[in-house]
Amino acid sequence: MCHHCVIENVKSNMLSRRSFFAAAAGAAVVAATAEPTPLFAQKAAPSKAEDLTHELYDKFPTYFGDQQLFIEQKFNFKDHTFNLNEWRINEHTGTHIDAPLHFSADGKSVAELAVEDLVAPLVVIDIRAKATDTPDAQVTPDDIKAWTSANGELPEGAVVAMLSGWGAHVGSDKFRNVGADGKTMHFPGFHVEAAKQLLETSTKAIVVDTLSLDFGASPDFIVHNTWLPAGRYGIEGVANLEKLPATGATIVVGAPKVRGGTGGPARVFALV
Repeated sequence: MCHHCVIENVKSNMLSRRSFFAAAAGAAVVAATAEPTPLFAQKAAPSKAEDLTHELYDKFPTYFGDQQLFIEQKFNFKDHTFNLNEWRINEHTGTHIDAPLHFSADGKSVAELAVEDLVAPLVVIDIRAKATDTPDAQVTPDDIKAWTSANGELPEGAVVAMLSGWGAHVGSDKFRNVGADGKTMHFPGFHVEAAKQLLETSTKAIVVDTLSLDFGASPDFIVHNTWLPAGRYGIEGVANLEKLPATGATIVVGAPKVRGGTGGPARVFALV
């Protein structure tokens, strides 16, 4: 190849590489300046925090009715100068997470939930009126429509919570609300059509103030089987939703980071 041809070839390659790196740099700038999904509902600093977690104790009501938390003291202050207890606990006890793995063969464990999915704008859908009349009440697409009509579109990356008022019953038999047949429970939850509608949005999680994402009399856990295998998570047994606005709060979920966990008790709070 002639000297001139070599020079032209090198110049051509340099220009091509320059164009490549310029394009790559431009793409990087676009990616860096793209608007991320906001984690916080507030544009200003929140003024207070509300605890959405029930205090957990050994006789806390459970879905199956059996005790799920056992505490054994291993050391005490009098004899050892420090206190230390050992716990044995079912993952799904008290205010807790349902990870995708709970209802799927290979979904994310509770430890694999992305930390950015544990902070989000909180949407509170209030169904207390119909839950008072009908314990088997469910959050339906009509309830979501009523919320958006009053408050605007669901925030990007939101967590959507059902406020049924059931948290007030946690210290009594009404929290499980077993019917006359001695086995069927009656408490509110999400309707599968509402879950399907939320799957079409960027909603990260659904939340209930009852024992289950499904209403108590559900025969098939259809909401669990629809929502969790889609890679989203749930929170059951939250407290104090009635202290929050319908929109404008930020939920923070202290999910346990247990390898292979299908869920786990969590400290959940909202910034308002």
